[in-house]
Amino acid sequence: MITRENHASYPPDRLLTDIRDEFQPGEKRLIVAAVLDGLETDLQTPVGTYDHFDWVYLDSVSGARIYRQSVVFLLVTAVKELYPEAEVIVRFTANKGLYCDINGFTAITPSIVSKIGERMKSIVAEDRPIIKRHLPREEAVALFKQSRQIAKANLIAAIPQETVSIYYCGIAYDYLYSAMLDTTGVLGEFILEPCDAGVLLRTVEHGVIPVRIEQPKFHQILTESKRWAAILHCDYLPDLNRYVRQGRSGEIVRVSEALHEKKIAEIADEIKKHIQERRIVLIAGPSSSGKTSFAQRLKVQLRVNGLEPVSISLDNYFVDRERTPLTPDGKYNYEALDALDLPLFNRHLLELLAGHEILLPRYDFITGKQELNASEPVSIDPVQPIILEGIHALNETLTAAVPRGQKFKIYISALTQLNMDAHNRIHTTDARLLRRLVRDFKYRGAKALRTLRIWPIVRQGEETNIFPFQEDADAVFNSALIYELAALKKHAIPLLADVEAKEPEYTSAQELLTFLTYFDSIDEEDIIPNNSILREFIGSSCFFDRAGDLKT
Repeated sequence: MITRENHASYPPDRLLTDIRDEFQPGEKRLIVAAVLDGLETDLQTPVGTYDHFDWVYLDSVSGARIYRQSVVFLLVTAVKELYPEAEVIVRFTANKGLYCDINGFTAITPSIVSKIGERMKSIVAEDRPIIKRHLPREEAVALFKQSRQIAKANLIAAIPQETVSIYYCGIAYDYLYSAMLDTTGVLGEFILEPCDAGVLLRTVEHGVIPVRIEQPKFHQILTESKRWAAILHCDYLPDLNRYVRQGRSGEIVRVSEALHEKKIAEIADEIKKHIQERRIVLIAGPSSSGKTSFAQRLKVQLRVNGLEPVSISLDNYFVDRERTPLTPDGKYNYEALDALDLPLFNRHLLELLAGHEILLPRYDFITGKQELNASEPVSIDPVQPIILEGIHALNETLTAAVPRGQKFKIYISALTQLNMDAHNRIHTTDARLLRRLVRDFKYRGAKALRTLRIWPIVRQGEETNIFPFQEDADAVFNSALIYELAALKKHAIPLLADVEAKEPEYTSAQELLTFLTYFDSIDEEDIIPNNSILREFIGSSCFFDRAGDLKT
């Protein structure tokens, strides 16, 4: 950490690029941005009257984002130079890269992609400067209206700042939400290749460019989310804000919820179709994807189909505490698969499927002991489905005793359908984090600081326990609601504002606060139905009591 005490010689008007150039030769890691008094900024910013600042490196999560966004600008620049009438549209992450459409072509051929990639490499070789300029807001709006980038113009028009930062590279210019690197010469770590009807852009992460992994089921979710956005006429954030300002929030809420209900009903129909051979329904998804609410709504639709589903809680199958695996820092790891009594669990599944009665265990979280035979006898009818929901549900090891053909697997994600504009994505992880922030405070009394602090650990667990198994799903469901960030805004802002500047998580809190300023708030919560997945986070769900526990 650099402080005024140990580097008092830096004048306030000195650019961070100059200071970076002093430090970079002694650094093995690429410096991509800085954090000034807890606020992330690009390197073309004056150091100002700081108390302290830190460097942001490429091998960090934030650094990888900045690098990827800078390479996106490189892509936009190359397309602008080669095909002035074409438009790059950043869509979503998939296949270990960033999927983009390039409008203006009948078809994106391999030769077109190769030509764009070669132009990107030549721009890197030129080591062109990426120059940040400050324009009056109205001048920036006029600039993007002139180039027919109406969504971007509308986005800028709504922000409160009087001046706007615009980045230039050759003939290309753009308003980019993320901090940007200052030169193209460091942007050579990328691969551009054809993908479906567009391109896949892979950039460096943790020092390497990840290997492309085909994810057809995951891609299915993303393609469907794009279709839903088109149905709602809500591709970009200004479209959502227009609904809110026109007093039409109820309209977009109703259509969004109807799309959810239709999809859940379709999944229930599919389960009904295969109920004779697939009686175990397994539901998994990352944190704050809305698994529990989805499971409850699925139960309702299964009952509509004449089925009587029964749920089994995996929490009651934890092994005794002294047998629970430990994390590297010595804490009990309840997210590990070995934390569950798998032999007992599988034996019970087989007995239920065979028509036998069983006595379910009960895990006492106070004593850390599993109490056997602690329930009333449980049995199921020959066509009664068993619903299991949990982070390991798609992992075959969890239900190893049951053949794969007897299981129906569902993967729940929360992939936002909304972009800020054509080049600025809304990160799905940020949307899930905001859901969790609100829920943790409402139901667990946890302040935002705690949620922000554990979030990297949660994400690491998802990478290990959930994401590797998503492609084995028989059905996928996107739990994101296109309006949800506008509804979460009023709940999240006071929680994030409570994070103090002295905390390491202050930077993340400020980034989320800035992000939320772009949204017009949906304050009339009575328009959100009580069975909505969003109610799991903001409260008043018909499936949960006031403590956040599932109603029995």
